Amino acid sequence: MSVSDAPTDIAVQELAAQDVADWDRWVDAHDNATFYHLAGWRDVISQCFGRKSHYLVAKRAEHIVGVLPLVRLKSLLFGDFLVSMPYLSYGGVVAEDASVRDALLLRCAELAQRLGVKHSELRHVEDWIDWPKRTEKVTMQLPLLGDSEARWKALGAKRRSQIKRPLREGVDADVGGIELVDDFYRVLSRKYRDLGTPVYPKAWFRAIAERFPDNTKIFVVRMKGETVAASMVVSYRGSLEVPYAASLREVDRLGVNMFLYWTMVKYAEDNDYRVFDFGRSTVDSGTYKFKKQWGAEPVPLYWHYWLRDGGDVPVLNTSNPKYELLINTWRRLPVWVTTLVGPRIVRNLP
Repeated sequence: MSVSDAPTDIAVQELAAQDVADWDRWVDAHDNATFYHLAGWRDVISQCFGRKSHYLVAKRAEHIVGVLPLVRLKSLLFGDFLVSMPYLSYGGVVAEDASVRDALLLRCAELAQRLGVKHSELRHVEDWIDWPKRTEKVTMQLPLLGDSEARWKALGAKRRSQIKRPLREGVDADVGGIELVDDFYRVLSRKYRDLGTPVYPKAWFRAIAERFPDNTKIFVVRMKGETVAASMVVSYRGSLEVPYAASLREVDRLGVNMFLYWTMVKYAEDNDYRVFDFGRSTVDSGTYKFKKQWGAEPVPLYWHYWLRDGGDVPVLNTSNPKYELLINTWRRLPVWVTTLVGPRIVRNLP
């Protein structure tokens, strides 16, 4: 780790209640800040997972000049560490200049040392820190045309045919808010079970919709009255992002997932968004290739690590071979079991 000594004119402290509004105003105004830097996520994570957060704010002459939200995850199974931000694609340091960045990084390292955590993980869209890093993750972004008819033509005949295929089965789509959480979750919990992945609690999605009602939408696709595909999207400063989407395995052959994504892309094109963010993927994975076919381009993600004892960066995800047996076992469990046990596991995973 190489972080310069903190400048004497910058004070870094934990976010106080009276500064929350100023924090959000600063985040809203800063080009490199993301939706996940907003202070409301601290409440959502605490409410759903009971996690302790350390939201670091840097000030110069009493004016905010940088932020770093950190959340501590601690469990016997996965260890003790800080993340910015867990459960989400983005986070990390946002700062007005390099000196502010270094002051926040120094405070992060000091906090990690004081707490005794094994590592800190900061999720950036810029490679601007001299810390060990992982680079296999990208987010897939599609610049929008502002015209759904032009987008439809740009998809090409093959994609259009795939999207129209489920229409012959009588599918229809709906978009709404928190009232669709139950429909969305029924599909998501089954899909996560099939993938061998622990699912988030339903309360997580309800809390997001309640805390950020103007930034969240839920899309559902129904066939013969049954919800067969669904997604939750979040919007922020001209971008519509899909952090969660799923379709039932038994209807995938009909192209229902293509229809769901077209419904979201069309909505974004018709509602003046500038970018459609398909969300995080591992380079060359199946989801990466699925998103690539829409014309989305990869935007590199840099996950930087402070490591207490040095060594290799941690791999706490399903690509780690040591979890293969657990994943295969999970796929064979009833959905009611995975929705009961899954949230107790996923709260410990970043």
